[in-house]
Amino acid sequence: MTDTPLPPTRPRPGLAARLAIALPTLALVGILFTGSSGTVPAAVPAAHAAGDGPLQPSERHRKVARLVGGTIERWHYRQAVLDDNMSSQVFDRYIESLDTNRSYFLRSDLTELEQYRFKLGEAIRSGNVDPAFVIFARFQERNRAEVRAALAQLDDQPDFTIGESFSFDRTKAPWLASQAEQDDLWRKRVKNDALSLMLANKTWPEARELLKQRYQRVLKRIDQVSADDVFESFMNAYAHVYDPHSNYLSPRSSEEYNIAMKLSYEGIGASLQVVDDHVTVMEVIAGGPAAVGGQIKANDRINAVAQGKKGEMVDVIGWRLDDVVELIRGPAGTTVRLSVLPAGANPGAKESPVEFVRNKVTLEAKAAQKKVRTVKRGEREYKIGVIDVPSFYQDYEAKVGGDNDYRSTTRDVARLIGELKKEKVESLVMDLRGNGGGHLSEATGLVGLFIHQGPVVQLRNTGGRIDVLPDPESAEIWDGPLVVLVDRTSASASEIFAAAIQDYGRGVIVGQQTYGKGTVQNLYPLDHWALGPHAGFGELTVTIGKYYRVTGDSVQNRGVLPEIALPSMISTAEVGESTRDSALPWDQIRPAEFEPDHSLRTSIESLTQAHGLRMRTDPDLRALVGDAEALEQLRLEKTVSLNLALRKTEREQQDSERLARINTRRSAHGQPALRSLEEVNAETEPDANLEESAQIVTDLQLLQAGAARLSQVHPAPEAR
Repeated sequence: MTDTPLPPTRPRPGLAARLAIALPTLALVGILFTGSSGTVPAAVPAAHAAGDGPLQPSERHRKVARLVGGTIERWHYRQAVLDDNMSSQVFDRYIESLDTNRSYFLRSDLTELEQYRFKLGEAIRSGNVDPAFVIFARFQERNRAEVRAALAQLDDQPDFTIGESFSFDRTKAPWLASQAEQDDLWRKRVKNDALSLMLANKTWPEARELLKQRYQRVLKRIDQVSADDVFESFMNAYAHVYDPHSNYLSPRSSEEYNIAMKLSYEGIGASLQVVDDHVTVMEVIAGGPAAVGGQIKANDRINAVAQGKKGEMVDVIGWRLDDVVELIRGPAGTTVRLSVLPAGANPGAKESPVEFVRNKVTLEAKAAQKKVRTVKRGEREYKIGVIDVPSFYQDYEAKVGGDNDYRSTTRDVARLIGELKKEKVESLVMDLRGNGGGHLSEATGLVGLFIHQGPVVQLRNTGGRIDVLPDPESAEIWDGPLVVLVDRTSASASEIFAAAIQDYGRGVIVGQQTYGKGTVQNLYPLDHWALGPHAGFGELTVTIGKYYRVTGDSVQNRGVLPEIALPSMISTAEVGESTRDSALPWDQIRPAEFEPDHSLRTSIESLTQAHGLRMRTDPDLRALVGDAEALEQLRLEKTVSLNLALRKTEREQQDSERLARINTRRSAHGQPALRSLEEVNAETEPDANLEESAQIVTDLQLLQAGAARLSQVHPAPEAR
């Protein structure tokens, strides 16, 4: 429910089954909230008590802190003791997590708070987490003051003609030395916010009104922070000192991840977002109660929620989105009533009462999907199957409950391959871009669909014991040409799959160096240590091992290197395990016994040559390279001018260069030139890397079919 890294799934019997792996990714905050609440919450969530005074830890928080501290100290792979040195690191990480861009705390604040540097370790051990709340209270005080000051600055129009600049990236900057320095920083920040809107063709009065609304919403969100939010942030500052992937999750956060793993939840089936204090329907999910009833649609606003047929309507305007969602969710078969303001209606217009019986909603859009591409070579067209795997999911509860139809990545992909075979595809691309991981058992299962038998991955636990996990599938179901497409955000389970396919010589890895997360986490439901059920202790994921390729190499920090590199808009300098300061190091262990197929090696040189020719001649790839280079240049800039005329000139130049690249690409395809970037946004941009993957796997098919030289076929064929 927050920007908290997603944890692994629930522990299961046996080492392989007990472990899961997932890349930290952003939870679906404010975009898609889907999940089952188990119980109907109180009419007014605790978060709304914030703002009446400083937040205070509860007795529950004190108990959980002791549990978290003891569990991490005992079970974490690093086996590090929570001593003064660790306490100091927790202090620094907590401060940075609150004020990442160093815009709120003054140097004098940190001097005053320094008294807690060596007390946080004992605070965690004893459960006396008051220091964390004292530190947060100072941050919240500064936060409120600066946002109010930003609102006051909107009274006067800034001078956009003077030559000054704004340093927007302060992550490595010194802490602010004085109130005057902070005031000047925020003056420039407000000016930059206004200038950005004026570059989007807003007048100053329009920009001022938009910023006023924006800052007022920020101020309201500050006062909606709950004690659970503060506690979760502090516990994660502690956990992340050990490594980036150990996490504490509040009950609400752990629920969101479990939904993502199951691809289902119990509710009404709608994606929600807060727009101007109104919880707004962004999408009605097919198959859910909302879609079946047809009573709400996109852009409708939910102003009140009631439980059951006779429950009292609770006004939810201005609430935190997660609190509203918790009211709407609930067990299948129960009733929820909404008061809905139709899309387009003015505030104060008549609202419509809507009643739903909650039911199970399946998130098909988040499951593996297939499509077919064709590549033309000479007079013949080749059919390529593409399977997009967004995550390694599994409905574990359904599985252990005996449901023979439980949802999982391996089962879905096996079904999709069967369907593609019926469509007479001749080669296959597995698209794992953006796949941050998930269930370990699904990673090994997916490998099993493509190899005969053998070990898939090795796991070394905290005590040094090494377990070799075998292919769990009885037979491979695809033995044809295979390409695996990855990028920098392909991680964990994705890296296990890609590494095994590479090590066995079963397919060609193309794309970008992967994330490099080679650690394994176990999940501890902390309610197990409570005296009664539903204690609300949350869950804890702890890194208890590392995984290794069958060759003995770790992917930790290094990731999986593709045989054929493709251009990408993702920076490896900003994204990846190697950018995390508490990441565990790379190392090696003894290789497992396995039988690789070396025949693919003879094809790599020919595939690389054909790819290199397309990189020089294919207009879509050339345009992508140009966009990536332009973006990288922008990444290097840490300041922007606050002179409106200069910024307009810079923007116009950037837009002109991008439009030129697009029109060069369109001209090569025989398409008419566009006059502006507004026309570009209205059309679908080509997925150049997916198209190139289809070309590569077609090259591979021709080579494996006996073509002596790729030059015998058209070197830059048409793909669609």
